[in-house]
Amino acid sequence: MLLLLIGEKKNFKLMNFVWHAGDIHGQFVDLLRLFDLGGYPPSSTYVFLGDYVDRGKQSLETICLLLAYKIRYPEKIFLLRGNHEDAKINRVYGFYDECKRRFNVRLWKIFSDCFDCLPIAALIDDKILCMHGGLSPELNNLDQIKDLERPAEIPDYGLLCDLLWSDPSPDGEGWGESDRGVSCTFGADKLVEFLEKNDLDLICRAHQVVEDGYEFFAQRRLVTIFSAPNYCGEFDNAGALLSIDESLMCSFQILKPTETGPPHARKNIPNKVNQLASCRTNILL
Repeated sequence: MLLLLIGEKKNFKLMNFVWHAGDIHGQFVDLLRLFDLGGYPPSSTYVFLGDYVDRGKQSLETICLLLAYKIRYPEKIFLLRGNHEDAKINRVYGFYDECKRRFNVRLWKIFSDCFDCLPIAALIDDKILCMHGGLSPELNNLDQIKDLERPAEIPDYGLLCDLLWSDPSPDGEGWGESDRGVSCTFGADKLVEFLEKNDLDLICRAHQVVEDGYEFFAQRRLVTIFSAPNYCGEFDNAGALLSIDESLMCSFQILKPTETGPPHARKNIPNKVNQLASCRTNILL
């Protein structure tokens, strides 16, 4: 498994839709609903943006299913690292306790080694950059992400930390302090500057609860995807899947925060991003 994750292919052509999912956080039933919505591998291709464990009650089922699909269909499912795929964090927010209660601490340590090998970012057809968190004041070009070594523990500051922890700032410009106490925030000016410098159209990220399951920033140059509806049983948020087809046409499928009713409560929201001849995902790291 570790060799599979570290040895991700860097250039492969995607067929049909590519689904992008945000935070799952151990909500295993909702993960199944997402697969019901978008189709199960290998009929559909997925990029998950991290945060598979913690907070929810079934982190083990969630991460085991995703890793099983990764082993069985390695070119149909891509698992990026989130800030909760970090031993320092999931030691506190539930995953450690779940492993210890249901099995043993050794299992948690095995998963920690696995998480240290997960790639950090993915690139869709050289135009859409995907990661869990956001930008970093240390990030100037994509080669810096490619040059990050794996396996790696997440540091308390710096490029790797920011890619998993930073957030867009809807009210400010430049770089700012984060209310999380970790990493930073970035304004629309820094986002546009980075996109134009690297000839990118869009950043697709997760990391924040958003009411409708998705939320745009900076005139649709960045989108936040969150895929855990009714998060922790405390929020009335929807979950979302972002689909990107071969022409880089983007649309959303919405998973409503309902405990009753049909499992496929959803709507289509088209959003044309760009038109290109093909669609390719590069795993950066």
